Amino acid sequence: MTSAKEIEVRPVAKRDADALIRRVHYSGKVVRNSQLSLGVFLHGRLEGAMQFGPSLDKSHMLNLVRDTGWNGFLELNRMAFTDVLPRNSESRALGIAMRMIRKNYPHIEWIVSFADACQCGDGTIYRAAGFALTLIKTNKDVMRFADGSVGHKMSQVTGGNRLQHFAATGGKWSGIGTPLEGHTLRYIYFLNPAARARLTAEELPYSAIEARGASMYRGVRGKQAMAGTNQHSDGAAPIPTLQRQEKRTA
Repeated sequence: MTSAKEIEVRPVAKRDADALIRRVHYSGKVVRNSQLSLGVFLHGRLEGAMQFGPSLDKSHMLNLVRDTGWNGFLELNRMAFTDVLPRNSESRALGIAMRMIRKNYPHIEWIVSFADACQCGDGTIYRAAGFALTLIKTNKDVMRFADGSVGHKMSQVTGGNRLQHFAATGGKWSGIGTPLEGHTLRYIYFLNPAARARLTAEELPYSAIEARGASMYRGVRGKQAMAGTNQHSDGAAPIPTLQRQEKRTA
């Protein structure tokens, strides 16, 4: 039987990771500004991808861990694995990825990621990899738009349009569409253990997921949302944009 110990994790070109994510990830979408793509290989074939980069609202996310430098954290933007990969491949691949980032980018103190318990799952793989649960939020951000597509409400407001949007809404994000039923869960992995003491959000027990009715596995909510592996989850080689830059404020 194939074991998760047989997988290999190494940097891949963004275009190759993008192609796999479009094919495998439940959203069918990639994050354009992801900076680091790591491929997951089994017997030489690319069967998974993890992409890291800046958060959509980086200046807000920065405050989650006090005294974090502007380039002191990354978001796991996308994670997608095919069903060819053996059981426990996700948590093993995440563990390898965390060690690689810690070694090559020591200025990066923590990794944040989100579990979509509206469409996919509540983050079983993050819990298995030792991520801290820091938020369970009734979804108001992931929306179904008028054309039937699904996306984050912030995706409707980009670039120079943001100033006009804020002026019209009193500094708040808004979107035209219907929020999906379910929850969003936020997880953080501390590459620098000392940074955990600077967490400004509450660290929640994993049991809070079921207690708050936020359980989901493979798109199924509630008691049927049992733990499992290899659901279509949610960088090119390490590149200079990940190197340390001077701290600045947004």
